[in-house]
Amino acid sequence: MRIVFMGTPDFAVPCLKALIDDGNDVIGVFTQPDKPKGRGYTLTPPPVKVTALENNIEVYQPSTFKDGKAFEILKELAPEMIVVVAYGKILPKNVLDLPQYGCINVHASLLPEYRGAAPIQWAVLDGKTKTGVTAMYMDVGLDTGDMLLKYELEIGENETADELHDRLSQAGAELIVEVVHGAKAGTLKREKQDDSQSCYAKMLSKEMSKIDFSKSAQEVHNKVRGLNSWPSAVAELNGKRMKIHRTVITEGKGEPGQVLSLSPLVVACGEGAVEMTEIQPEGKKKMPSKAFVNGLHGADPKELKFS
Repeated sequence: MRIVFMGTPDFAVPCLKALIDDGNDVIGVFTQPDKPKGRGYTLTPPPVKVTALENNIEVYQPSTFKDGKAFEILKELAPEMIVVVAYGKILPKNVLDLPQYGCINVHASLLPEYRGAAPIQWAVLDGKTKTGVTAMYMDVGLDTGDMLLKYELEIGENETADELHDRLSQAGAELIVEVVHGAKAGTLKREKQDDSQSCYAKMLSKEMSKIDFSKSAQEVHNKVRGLNSWPSAVAELNGKRMKIHRTVITEGKGEPGQVLSLSPLVVACGEGAVEMTEIQPEGKKKMPSKAFVNGLHGADPKELKFS
């Protein structure tokens, strides 16, 4: 099948590779413009562009669809299907109506739950035990189109959003190949979304990072997992700021934020306690909590409190 692929970040790469490996004719890739990154602000191509160029696929990076130029390119390419995975741009109706088999989006949630920008992170933040990916026909709404296929998976008790991201990206790759085969065979069935069951996964921000230790251990643990690796959960220990990258739930009781033990590093919450297993003091690299505790040189845990 003649396919135009639209995507930008790492999450979209397995889908692009799967379409190529399946023998489809990926005739063009649309992705976001290169952006400056790092301390030197080096202009860096999106991961999808890198993959496309490695496979000798023409890359297009329009800054907008509003001027009609991107649509003219698409008309000339004449794709039978457009596949969209984490592209980051809204497609106008003339683009949605262009391909014979429609515009298909792979979204990292079990729709209609978690429409929007950060479905993986919010599933973890909310303490969900399962999630998945959904393939759907795109319409003019935000993740509101008719659903085609779903792939469901369990979320691990200590699994971070980053780890879940990688598993879901692979699941999406399997799903999109199945959708293409179903489209060619004429076996795809549309299912309308129940809008009454929808919720939106808003973008993450650094303002969300601060841990509230008066919350339950489960809620603190979910925040640490859900904000890993960006923007990261943060806390202060005796006035020194640090990122908390990994925790596990454990037993313990005390004033919220109070260090109950240094070996292992256990901190009391409003209900229960968490063991911090990986942390990153400000200005330093992430480290096992044991290495951090060694740097405290035998401090009395009673004098240590997170806030």
